[in-house]
Amino acid sequence: MSQLPVPAVDDVPRWVGEHLGHLHRDDAVRPSGRFRGGQTAADTALATLDVTGYAGRRNEVLPESRRGASAMSPYIRHGLLQLPEVWDAVEDAPTRDRTKYRDELLWQEYSRHLYARLGTRTRSALRAEPARGHARWQEPWPREMACLDTVLGELDDDGWLVNQTRMWVSSQWTVRAGHDWAEGEDELFARLIDGSRAANRVGWQWTVGSGNGKPYGFSRWQVRKRAPGLCERCPLAADCPIEQWPEDQPVRWLEKDPLMTTDPDPGRTAGPDDVVTDAPPEAVWLTAESLGTTDPALSANPDLPVVFVFDEPLLTRLRLASKRLVFLTETLAELAQDREVELRLGSPAQELAGRSLAVTHAPVPGFTRIAAGLRPAEVHPWPWLRRPHAGGIGSFSAWRKGLPRTR
Repeated sequence: MSQLPVPAVDDVPRWVGEHLGHLHRDDAVRPSGRFRGGQTAADTALATLDVTGYAGRRNEVLPESRRGASAMSPYIRHGLLQLPEVWDAVEDAPTRDRTKYRDELLWQEYSRHLYARLGTRTRSALRAEPARGHARWQEPWPREMACLDTVLGELDDDGWLVNQTRMWVSSQWTVRAGHDWAEGEDELFARLIDGSRAANRVGWQWTVGSGNGKPYGFSRWQVRKRAPGLCERCPLAADCPIEQWPEDQPVRWLEKDPLMTTDPDPGRTAGPDDVVTDAPPEAVWLTAESLGTTDPALSANPDLPVVFVFDEPLLTRLRLASKRLVFLTETLAELAQDREVELRLGSPAQELAGRSLAVTHAPVPGFTRIAAGLRPAEVHPWPWLRRPHAGGIGSFSAWRKGLPRTR
């Protein structure tokens, strides 16, 4: 059993180096240059959210002043903001921008539904073989290319990318450079503050064509369109390796997974639709999926202490960037200013064994596995934007058709 001291917010980078330094991939702890963890930062981002112009500028890359991306994903990913409240926050936005932004929130929800239903199956191609470059590049992300160097530099500095450049690097890794898409997804997941197996895997599957049979072909055309002037500064401007579109490849469809068509147990996928209580809880267990002060279990038990476990076996395997560990710890350190917080390092199943816990259901396989062994005393529903249904989930449009029209 390993209990850790709770750091002050300003001391988090040093604390991460001392207590979690063996778990991250960096030579030294490097906080994000753009994002701070904690409810205060999340609430500020939501209060200042303005999606005016989003429909027309959401895919712009450079200059940054042209970007329409909202940069809310780190807070959504870790439950500091929930999709329903972000949905409501843009109610008064211009119609076209509100509609397009809410479509993106629904895409996030779709990815969560898909991951909750299929779990680790999402690490394999879902519908078609990925479009993979025939000539395998030695380096999938060569920094000699100004477009990739700029994108990877932002990833190193901030731990975040706009959606357009996420498609660039995923297409480049597989469709261009011929490398295995799942290995590339692992690499990007580990370096993103908002790294989510649900959203990241769905994004990669659709970009390389394994989700829909239509790969995204990264080429110089997109760079010139979305980041004007960048190509002209590139050392390879006169010999661009992505000058032409990638070679078309025939679609090789895979045998359809029955779960893509129907869910035999949507209740298990979604989790409880009401609070399930077996005994009085003695503490609130927070997970990395839901760290916000509006976490249902946390809100329902304002007088109970809070416990969070840094999953040492999992983190040892993932080797995340230190930015993500700093972001998570900043969030917990800020929470500790108002609540009693206990931090632990080890296996959650062992660290929490025998305790009477309240927790919010999380729609990820790891939570389902750990909770089955711990048998929490009180389980709260996950705050879905749309509750999972039993129908088709093989495409965003098929999934959306099956949604109840409640919002």
